[in-house]
Amino acid sequence: MTEATESKTQLIPVLREGLSVIQMLVFKEMRISLTGKHPGLTTADLSMLAGAIVSELFGNPNPEEKFVLFRNTHWGIIEQELLSLHTDLPGLCAPVTDALRIQALCDSQEDHGDGSALLTRANELGILIKDRDIPLPSSFMTLVRTLGKEHNLIVPPVQISSEQDQEIVH
Repeated sequence: MTEATESKTQLIPVLREGLSVIQMLVFKEMRISLTGKHPGLTTADLSMLAGAIVSELFGNPNPEEKFVLFRNTHWGIIEQELLSLHTDLPGLCAPVTDALRIQALCDSQEDHGDGSALLTRANELGILIKDRDIPLPSSFMTLVRTLGKEHNLIVPPVQISSEQDQEIVH
């Protein structure tokens, strides 16, 4: 395996982990937003609704029967929330735009399609920021780390002393 091939094979999984952080961020913010808009729903239903919205946005609906049934039963709310995402949570548009573009890149590298359908759908929903620069992998991961830290989704690495390192190893 050449160094370029090895680097490529390592890059896609790292970018996919970054995508997962953005999806967790959208889930978290969506659940908070939904709590205020749908106070009659249970905590479990709010979580399932937020999850269904994220799944639709990123094109990965859960095939398990209970999630399919929930999606079908609540499709009207899911669609309405997707349509209002750009006005209700405008701060998510930039990271979602970057994440969908990176997802399309990853999908094309792994022969999972070109991702254009998700980008087109996000554009139709008013979520996609068309004039935003396409992120380089390094800038995307910087965004992921920054947002992950801000929203307490990831713990950034910290420098430890050699004494602490010895305590951990031995």
